[in-house]
Amino acid sequence: MHALTTFPDFSDAQATALPRAARVGIGGPVGSGKTRLLEQLIPRFAARGIELAVITNDLVTREDAERVRRSGLIDPARVLAVETGACPHTAIREDPTLNLQAADELDAQIDGLQLVLIESGGDNLASSFSLDLVDYWIFVIDVAAGDDIPRKRGLGVLSCDLLVINKFDLAPYVGVNLDRMVREAHDVRNGRAVSLTNCATGDGVDAVVDAIMTDVLFDAQ
Repeated sequence: MHALTTFPDFSDAQATALPRAARVGIGGPVGSGKTRLLEQLIPRFAARGIELAVITNDLVTREDAERVRRSGLIDPARVLAVETGACPHTAIREDPTLNLQAADELDAQIDGLQLVLIESGGDNLASSFSLDLVDYWIFVIDVAAGDDIPRKRGLGVLSCDLLVINKFDLAPYVGVNLDRMVREAHDVRNGRAVSLTNCATGDGVDAVVDAIMTDVLFDAQ
């Protein structure tokens, strides 16, 4: 496995008390593995004692929210769904009001809430999160979609706080030069954080958790 980013371990006691829960966005194209990543993150944050809630976005359904609620990974009351009714990026970038309201609702309902993960509906490489909505955001791409994605320099790839390249295990089967893909991702992002994951197995997800703990939960005031 290509271990690209390592972060120190921290005890639960180091988590900084925030005036509201930190908000972390997870975006990316359809099928890249956003919900899989979400399902891998939930138990890892729980194991670190982090009080967590989830918001999912879908066009006209609540399918992702229902999937997370049925997973048994989290109290279903801690999962809210936003039906965007338009292109998914509209509700996370142009007018994030519905997501802001959902996040505020979770803050009001859950004592000691520390972290809200906001999953966008599947969208193209130009999707991004408004910083009025999130404190930090992750963009997920997958190896099976082609190793030319970083070279296309989409807004999501360029602007996110952490780029996650998912399904790295598929590279030999889909003719992808993984080393080149990773190198080009670092080049277009000017060295900003890139992590490799296999969200089906959980490989590499601990580094994503560590990035959020380090850059958001411990540093936000």
